[in-house]
Amino acid sequence: MKKSALALAVAAALVGFGSAAYADTTLYGSARVSVDYNDVSAPDGVTDTSNLYQSNWDVYNNSSRLGVRGEEDLGGGLAAIYQYEFGVDITEGGNFNSNRPKWVGLKGASWGSITAGTQWTPYYNVIGIGDIFNSNKIFNSVSSMGSVNPSIPVLNTYLGNTFGLRMDNSLIYSTPNWSGFSGQVMLVMNGECPPTDANTPSQLCKADSSNKVPANVSDGIDLWNISASYKNGPFFAGATYMALEGSSYSDYYTAPTWNGDQWGLAFGYNSGPFAVSLTFEDGDVNTVYVGDSQNWYLTGQYTFGNNVIRASYGYLAPDDSMLYLVDGSTIKQGDLNNYAVGYQYNFSKRTRVWVEYFGSSADGQVYGDINGVSIGTRVDF
Repeated sequence: MKKSALALAVAAALVGFGSAAYADTTLYGSARVSVDYNDVSAPDGVTDTSNLYQSNWDVYNNSSRLGVRGEEDLGGGLAAIYQYEFGVDITEGGNFNSNRPKWVGLKGASWGSITAGTQWTPYYNVIGIGDIFNSNKIFNSVSSMGSVNPSIPVLNTYLGNTFGLRMDNSLIYSTPNWSGFSGQVMLVMNGECPPTDANTPSQLCKADSSNKVPANVSDGIDLWNISASYKNGPFFAGATYMALEGSSYSDYYTAPTWNGDQWGLAFGYNSGPFAVSLTFEDGDVNTVYVGDSQNWYLTGQYTFGNNVIRASYGYLAPDDSMLYLVDGSTIKQGDLNNYAVGYQYNFSKRTRVWVEYFGSSADGQVYGDINGVSIGTRVDF
C-alpha cells in the first residue's frame, strides 16, 4: 500500500536524529455511510403500547474506521508488527470508542506470529467468509436476547455475534502458512473484579464497559478459541471451536451460557466471477437464544465488469423452542429465516455505491419480522 504522509514524516524525524531504522507505517481508513429504511414488526404476542415498532428512515454509519498499521524488520527473519484502529461514527459522533483492532506483536518467517490486544477472533476468520455485504446490519446479530432496537434492526445471521467478532484482552498465536494450511489459537484473560454474589449471573462484572468478557468469569483463561483452515486456489475450508470457562448458573436462563462452547464449519469457492460460501454454527456461546442453537448460512456472489450482485439465505433455530420459566409461564423462542440481496457498483478499487435489501421472518415471541433497505457509499484510503 502507499505510504502515508504520516509515515514519511516519522521516517524523516528518525533520520534527523541519526537513525535510518523505523517502522514501515501506513495510515488507512474507510468511510461507509448509507441511507436506510427500517421496518420491524413486534414479536408474536407483544402489544406495542409504546409505539416502538414503526418504520423510519435513518442516515447510518456502517463501521467507518481510521487506523495505522505497520511492521519493523528486526533482522534474522524477525519483525515487530502492530495495528491501531479506531471506529469513526461520521453520522452521530461517538468517535474513537469502539473495540476495533488494536494490537502489537512479533512474527517470524518460520514460526508464525504472536500478538496481544484487541483482535479479530479465529472464529470470525473462519465463519466470517459469509460476511460479504456492505451494510453491517446483515451479517450480524442483536447484542442480547430480545433487545432488538426497532429503530436500528439487524439480522440474526451470525452466532458469533458477541464472542466471535473482536475480543479485547486477547493473546493470539498464528501459524505460518503450510502449503495452504494454517491455524490460530486465542486466549482471553480479563482478570477479576469482586462480585457481590459469585453464584448470580447478574454479578458478573467488567473491568471496563467496553470489555466483551466479564472480568470475573474465571481467575485464569476466561475464553479460548482455536481454528484451522485450508485455502488452495479457489477453495476454502475451515473449522473453529470456542469455549467460555465460567460458572454454570443452572437456576437461571442465561444467554450466553457462561460455561458453554460453540463450533463452526465454513466452505467457500471463489473462481472468476462466481463466489459461494456455506457456514454452519452450533453452540450456546451467543446471545441470540438461551441454550444450544444452530445456524446455516449460504451466500452467493456474481461479478461482471464493475458490477457485483449478492444474495444470502440463513436459517437459525434453537434446540429448545419453548422456555419454561420459574413462574410457570413459557416463552417461544422460535426460529428465524434470514435473507438478503444486494447490488454494488465499483467506480474504482476504492470507491463504490450499493443498494441492499435484507429481511427476517420470525416464528416466536423473542424477535419480530424485519425488512430493511440500505443505499450507501464507501470510500477507502
